Amino acid sequence: MIPRLQAHGIGKAFGATRALHGVDISVAPGEVLAVIGENGAGKSTLMNILSGVHRPDSGTLLVDGHPYRAGDPQAARAHGIAIVHQELCLCDHLTVAENICLGAWPSRHGFLARGQLALKAQAALDRLGADLALASRCGDLSPAQRQLVEIARALAGEPRLLILDEPTSSLGARDIELLFRAIRSLTADGMSVVIISHQLDECRALASRFTVLRDGASVGAGLLAEISDSAVIRLMVGRDLAELYPKAARTPRTRQLALNVTDKVTVDAGEILGIYGLIGAGRSELLHHLFTPPTEKLAGGIGLLSEDRRGEGLLIHRSIADNLTLTCLARLSRWGWLSTGRQHAAATPWIQRLGIKCAGPGQIVRELSGGNQQKVALGRLLHHGCRVLLLDEPTRGIDVGAKAQIYRLISEQAAQGTAVVMVSSYLPELFGVCDSLAVMRQGKLSPPRPVNEWTHEQALAAAV
Repeated sequence: MIPRLQAHGIGKAFGATRALHGVDISVAPGEVLAVIGENGAGKSTLMNILSGVHRPDSGTLLVDGHPYRAGDPQAARAHGIAIVHQELCLCDHLTVAENICLGAWPSRHGFLARGQLALKAQAALDRLGADLALASRCGDLSPAQRQLVEIARALAGEPRLLILDEPTSSLGARDIELLFRAIRSLTADGMSVVIISHQLDECRALASRFTVLRDGASVGAGLLAEISDSAVIRLMVGRDLAELYPKAARTPRTRQLALNVTDKVTVDAGEILGIYGLIGAGRSELLHHLFTPPTEKLAGGIGLLSEDRRGEGLLIHRSIADNLTLTCLARLSRWGWLSTGRQHAAATPWIQRLGIKCAGPGQIVRELSGGNQQKVALGRLLHHGCRVLLLDEPTRGIDVGAKAQIYRLISEQAAQGTAVVMVSSYLPELFGVCDSLAVMRQGKLSPPRPVNEWTHEQALAAAV
């Protein structure tokens, strides 16, 4: 069988930085290939080459056996290649239907043909199995609904190769299953899918084969059924990851109330309370309520890590130093003037402690990988000295190595007496990190129980 896509020896450099060197991947018609690697491994650069954003410096690309060298995304789409990026790119002022057909609005006599637009958009949603109102403004949708619109837009172009970059990062369990069902249906019709994901269980549920990238190179490939998770992680990070959920040494807690979550749910100093629930259950709304008003809560030592890293958690066009010190600028100012030197001096120890991979405190945050951006967002709360941390999906969209570092930081903070409330739709991390667990359903929070008194099935049953 001729591969749908074949890439051999792909290389790409940006100035003195070599992003890719000698990358090989292949995916057959009707196949799902998982591309796995840490943030910064070169996955995004490779996908941008495949989708026409960048040209490779070296190597060969074949699509259905024919040479392929897309010069722009429009040319890639003409070759039947579509990509859904992790960071969504929708026009908030346009409707669902208008976003799905963006760039290919049907017209008649020079005017928008709204009837055809609706039919085309609805067909893409039906193919995905998503139930969304075509007339809804995308700015009014939840992150999960926006993700579905982005995927439907890719399907509207009827691609032969679909690239999905962390497609489940904003989805709950029901939407994930809906997406998986759609992908299986698409591949049964012959479409090829490349999925980039840090969730190995999701890769196994969808893909038959895998390719691991590390430091811009292909370091392993094969059948997922023939390799263990620990072996995949070893390929990703170049070393054994002894424990995914490291726990700092913690002395037995003395009950010291730190936060009232509800009338019946409290969090003690040094406790990590996990909150599980499906998207739409009210988990994020609860954390936002606990953090209102923000100025007052920050002054009281309560900090929120938002699920929406780019929209609410970071000033992505500002420097690392600006973001780390944002809520404490008065400490670094004299007579109303901010001292950049003092600001950089304050940020540097946090960069080192958090292991943020960067050129220095002056680097712009948007240039960092997702995992390093998340460390900056969390670092601001730690620099502020928050004694209560409200963490909403703290490891969304970051790789396994960065996750282990985030888990270690959370455990260390709890060991120092910080109270932590951690919202997640990923049960394994809640069971691995938290002391107690409560489940939210339709705006109601269950009484918390020690995490060892729950099973995964019980938590899921309580959520649905």
